Amino acid sequence: MQIFKKILIITFLLNLSFLKNANSVPSSFADLAEKLMPSVVNISTTQTVKTTSNQFPFQFPPGSPFEEMFKDFQRPTERKASSLGSGFIIKENGIVITNNHVIADADDILIKVNSKEYKAKVVGADPYMDIAVLKMQTSDKFSPVKFGDSDKARVGDWVVAIGNPFGLGGTVTSGIVSARNRDIGMTRYDDFIQTDASINQGNSGGPLFNLSGEVVGINTAIIAPGRSGSIGIGFAIPANAAAKVIDQLINYGETRRGWLGVRIQDVTKEIAEAVGLKKAEGALIASVGEKSPADKAGVKAGDIILEFDGKKIDTMRTLPKVVANTKVGKNVQVKIWRNKKLISKNLKLGRLESSDEFKEKKSKPKKSEEFEIENLKITVREVNEKDISSRSLKITKGVVITEISNKSPLNGLLKVNDIIIEAKRVQITNASDLENVVTRMLKKGDKNLLLSIIDNNNRRRYLGVKIK
Repeated sequence: MQIFKKILIITFLLNLSFLKNANSVPSSFADLAEKLMPSVVNISTTQTVKTTSNQFPFQFPPGSPFEEMFKDFQRPTERKASSLGSGFIIKENGIVITNNHVIADADDILIKVNSKEYKAKVVGADPYMDIAVLKMQTSDKFSPVKFGDSDKARVGDWVVAIGNPFGLGGTVTSGIVSARNRDIGMTRYDDFIQTDASINQGNSGGPLFNLSGEVVGINTAIIAPGRSGSIGIGFAIPANAAAKVIDQLINYGETRRGWLGVRIQDVTKEIAEAVGLKKAEGALIASVGEKSPADKAGVKAGDIILEFDGKKIDTMRTLPKVVANTKVGKNVQVKIWRNKKLISKNLKLGRLESSDEFKEKKSKPKKSEEFEIENLKITVREVNEKDISSRSLKITKGVVITEISNKSPLNGLLKVNDIIIEAKRVQITNASDLENVVTRMLKKGDKNLLLSIIDNNNRRRYLGVKIK
């Protein structure tokens, strides 16, 4: 009888444990969605795109004196392009968070909250982490959401994404945290939360919530072969990393990241063996910037940084993240492998945004100008940094097709957003390259054009085109 009682007690406790675990699985997300929906916004932007079109029914050969004479007839025209994204409100006065690539180069930004639209301005933006802070131009009050501790998000935890996929606002999807600390080579500070919650085009900048209704990530990128939409591999910027950048953008209108002043590369197995390291780890210094914090501290090319400010540097990609998150002006100790010995250097950390490296890089980006290739009856622009980051491109040069005429020989063969990288085995870096190749080809009586392209699915392929 005693044994029977014990079995009953054990069975009861097991069932209780099972019920406890079962209750952790939500029966519905309806209450959570209803509470959070007013804080998630739809973002639409417009930008002016310049196009240069030829006013003549013919093309002057490159170098022709008539080309210079009639250049004024190559009249630039302008058109409006629009894009969609998502965002979320973090302050009741209308401060909204989204991705930088959602609002980059925008002339106008409209934010839709429920059914009401507001104009917005950019408070600050960070292309490095792909974050932007916007302010709705209104005195209305809104329902904000709070950031949660993304470090506590575990693989297998439930998450909910709310956003504006394909312009369908107020869309709720659910899933789990699939992985942590993902580095997909999108930015220098990649440390993404991976999720299988359905995320599609237009979800960019939207929030990823935990079951407490706290933002644990900002939805930023997906892997979608064939542009088929979500296949359950989405990536979100962790809330903890994002919150630091957002605070800086709100308080200063810009970021304030630590700066070491070095160029680095991976430590391979072969390099580790050559310098006497037991395993491939750390960040190898390829070069040191003149008068940089590293230079002043005596760091040299060929050194391998194994530890920075007490934090282990296991791979090259770890160092920029650790340095960026360290307070500007802080005195830090760096442990270096040099001449098969571990040595220490003390340095005072500089500010990335004050460095010549940052200023040069920041001055380069310009609005993409479009050009018409008359012989192909298409309009193109150069590949830019936004293309490279948003599409995770492995190429950095080429021309993106923005328009294809119905009369184009490429119509039906190529699509808008396909990238031409070679023509007749010649590398294409801008519209002039493509125009010159086609003009020379036709001048010789050759009407067979061989193109190498990156299609909308980021696959490289070759295409033969007959130009009539």
